[in-house]
Amino acid sequence: MEQARDQWATKIGLILAMAGNAVGLGNFVRFPTQVAQNGGGAFMVPYFVALFLLGIPVMWIEWVAGRYGGKYGHGTLGPTYYLMARESVKPKTAFIFGIISGMLAFSLTVLMNSYYLHIVGWSAAYSYFSVTGAYFGQNPGDFFSSYLSNYGQVMLFWGVTVVLLAIAVGQGVSKGIERWVKVMMPLLYVFAIIMIGYVFVLGSPVDPNWSTIDGFRFIWTPNWAYLKDHFAAVMLAATGQIFFTLSLGMGIIQNYASYLGPDDDVALSGLATVSLNEFAEVVLGGSLAIPLATAYAPKIVPPEVLQQGKTEALSWIGEEFGLGFSYTSLPNVFVSMGDIGRIFGAMWFLLLWFAGFTSAIAMYNYLAALLEEDLNINRKVGTWIVFVIYLIAGLPVVFIDGYMDQVDAWVSFQLTLLALFDVIVAVWLFKPDNFWEELHKGAYMKVPEWYKPIILYIAPILLLIPLVGMVTTLVGATLEWPARIAIIIMWIIGAVESYYSIKKKYGEELEKNEVIIKV
Repeated sequence: MEQARDQWATKIGLILAMAGNAVGLGNFVRFPTQVAQNGGGAFMVPYFVALFLLGIPVMWIEWVAGRYGGKYGHGTLGPTYYLMARESVKPKTAFIFGIISGMLAFSLTVLMNSYYLHIVGWSAAYSYFSVTGAYFGQNPGDFFSSYLSNYGQVMLFWGVTVVLLAIAVGQGVSKGIERWVKVMMPLLYVFAIIMIGYVFVLGSPVDPNWSTIDGFRFIWTPNWAYLKDHFAAVMLAATGQIFFTLSLGMGIIQNYASYLGPDDDVALSGLATVSLNEFAEVVLGGSLAIPLATAYAPKIVPPEVLQQGKTEALSWIGEEFGLGFSYTSLPNVFVSMGDIGRIFGAMWFLLLWFAGFTSAIAMYNYLAALLEEDLNINRKVGTWIVFVIYLIAGLPVVFIDGYMDQVDAWVSFQLTLLALFDVIVAVWLFKPDNFWEELHKGAYMKVPEWYKPIILYIAPILLLIPLVGMVTTLVGATLEWPARIAIIIMWIIGAVESYYSIKKKYGEELEKNEVIIKV
């Protein structure tokens, strides 16, 4: 079974795929919005703390878990976490951890991609609209609302994106995903660097008091007063961003890592993934949207808000446009550039499409691997089954107001919960010494010993804090029936599938309640 599994053809292909998985819309859309809404430099301080204490440790945990599961022929979380948990508990107890982990991973990959793919579709549409100049001469906010209400256009760009994903995933890991990311990821970085070059020479195109340099100052000058006054909110926002940006707590890092050989490096590779992602987010994402928005703020922000100062103006942009920051605020910038704005607009939105596509492909592959390995369905057939699943799951996003926001809130909760399971199962139940040994098997670097207590104690504590806050928020929130039904259905299907996949291969040892299969 191990020999039949696909593997990454090259190390660079693996790193680009992992980076592509992590580098997504969160880097270029969510990150600038979070920075703008949370005091600029005030946000960056807890952001880097969360990266060091939470992002890097959980990334290593997921790489270790994925490679370990791949050794047994598993690329999904249910069987993998069953195997790791049984190192400390009896198989029947480990079975429970496997079912819950698999249920959460299945639910996340369906629910998150159900709306994420729509946003990727928006990016494809806006790249086309930039070339044609469709939103030039119009109010970008009104144009965006008009686009979202044009169901035919929304479905077209969404559908094209999902079809291309199906084609890529259907070709397999080495011949499909790896080849696609080897083209998309370099282009993404090239487009971003070209645009940054323009940003650096742009200066003050509208008002001498508002320049791109002011945008950089907003990001990189620590705002201690703002952080002191809004510490809890900013810390939670920074921690949440780390999860979204690194694609943690979803099972897809483990899925990609499962295609490694048993002695392939995970320590340096995991750190390289984090580094490429942070370069894309902090250096590229941070150097584009906010400096551009700052330079053109006099054309975007009401005069009474401008008079309050740059922090207030950028906070207004972040609050006013939210997720639509890139689709309602930045088009103002591209329009103000004149004809060259069409080129930069197309480049920006194509960059977003590449980023979204390479993240969505990882979630798509998780479900394809589940059908292929757990249910013995041919990959090409399974790929189109996943296509149908995403079409059905994505329809409520188009036709039901508020559905996306409600599902997104539960996705955020499940991401954090599954990340906590990462630490509990893949470190504590797997046993810390086993984890440390696996982390360094075939490693190109030695992880410092002082990182051990961070992984063992600090990371789970930092996960519990936002988890408690989310539970409090969700308990008091109203969940409409469409979102409630979708979430419950995904939980049920995920739990049943995990139960079946574990029982199918490890039924004998579950019956005897003792470990039999060991690699």
